[in-house]
Amino acid sequence: MEKYYISTAIAYTSGKPHIGNTYEIVLADAIARYKRLQGYDVYFQTGTDEHGEKIELKAREARVTPQQFVDEVAGEIKRIWDIMNTSYDRFVRTTDKSHEEKVQKIFQKMYDQGDIYLGKYEGLYCTPCESFFTESQLVDGKCPDCGRDVELKSEEAYFFRLSKYQDRIIQYIEEHPDFIQPVSRKNEMLNNFLKPGLQDLCVSRTSFDWGIPVSFDPKHVVYVWLDALTNYITNIGYDPENPTEEFLKKWPADLHLIGKDIIRFHTIYWPAFLMSLDLPLPKKVFGHPWLLIGDGKMSKSKGNVVYADDLVEQFGVDAVRYYVLHEIPYANDGTLTYELLIDRINSDLANILGNLVNRTISMVQKYFGGVVSNKHVLEEYDKELISMIQNLESKVSKKMDSLEIGAALDEIFDVLRRSNKYIDEAMPWVLAKEENKKERLETVLYNLLESIRVCGILLGAFLPETSEKIKEQIANERDDLTYLEDNSYHVSTPVALFMRIDKEAKLKEMMEK
Repeated sequence: MEKYYISTAIAYTSGKPHIGNTYEIVLADAIARYKRLQGYDVYFQTGTDEHGEKIELKAREARVTPQQFVDEVAGEIKRIWDIMNTSYDRFVRTTDKSHEEKVQKIFQKMYDQGDIYLGKYEGLYCTPCESFFTESQLVDGKCPDCGRDVELKSEEAYFFRLSKYQDRIIQYIEEHPDFIQPVSRKNEMLNNFLKPGLQDLCVSRTSFDWGIPVSFDPKHVVYVWLDALTNYITNIGYDPENPTEEFLKKWPADLHLIGKDIIRFHTIYWPAFLMSLDLPLPKKVFGHPWLLIGDGKMSKSKGNVVYADDLVEQFGVDAVRYYVLHEIPYANDGTLTYELLIDRINSDLANILGNLVNRTISMVQKYFGGVVSNKHVLEEYDKELISMIQNLESKVSKKMDSLEIGAALDEIFDVLRRSNKYIDEAMPWVLAKEENKKERLETVLYNLLESIRVCGILLGAFLPETSEKIKEQIANERDDLTYLEDNSYHVSTPVALFMRIDKEAKLKEMMEK
């Protein structure tokens, strides 16, 4: 069985993740579930990034130890990942002792071979982003990543020879055009960062204690990116002296899924670290777009932060999953508003999907006591629906392979829409009145059930709970992703998959909370 290793970025434990942070784990989960459906041996890793000055400061403010602080936040992050029904195989933490020991060995190896050296750093530092910047990188004198103030800092530090790997990274990116997705991010890395020239990278700090001590110089702690990025290998058994069988099987990762704001670290720093360790690079890094709230990026200062668990309480897990997967385009930011979310639930989930399943099962119960098989009494317009069912898997696979998740969902919903139109064309309620049309009626209902079965299985990647409910209601275990001539059904009682929402009443209720 072919392996497929997918990871998210590890979530920083500075606070509760909002729906924009949560989008990434749901996106990764949809890809992981789809790959499993295709028969891959999937390994899906996520987790938390728990060291750094910002954590130390927040713990001090909260009057707890840094470990107590990250334990609580990591628990909250894991709780939300679980609420979203994500099927990760391993939830990693950078405070895990095994990770810390491996990071110390990696640092030692890089130092021994001359890729890490002791120097002094003086630069403009952004504490929230834990990054140094040059004057020219600032935007209006502020941090180019988060827009906050920076301060001049000077301290002794160990540096990684990033400049040594500059030409190799450029060559690799140019020779592997699919390595960075989408292309706009690749061009940004080459033109804005790599070709102007890389500076060596600060990889240790002495001004705070909350980090992994450098084994041979314990007044230094390993600085964020060498600690955080190596999680992708330390947790599958990488050891500079003795890598495990698991590591040799799983590495390189097939896909690192990350936010577009940290693509520089994953496509410049991380490849350089791997080159230093003489390891293969991940096959693909996808810098996904953001989910914006109304007309802007979520921030606590704006007061527009929305949390996944609150949305799930209001609308249900699969409705929230559907929205974030469908509404964020491949390369552009998406928008979340309560109005749009309710509209999607009503139009797509309740109307197109829920109504089709409910109507079809109800008619099978009413006209055939819940039992139908294919009577092969076809009309010309049946061909289009059957053809769409036949071709659906290949169309969805093509979109998923190019990481166009919303477009993959559209392919499934196109077949569901066509199925609703098919009901209007066939008019089963008219056929039911004529005894000599009974086999035609049974064929129509059979075709609808085949459409629902195939769409239901494919929806398992995106809406896992709903997919299971569909499977239970049509009571069919066949997992073929194509139209079957010889299937049969004994359906159960229909239960509404999604209820329509009274938009005005719901919005009023939410405003009053």
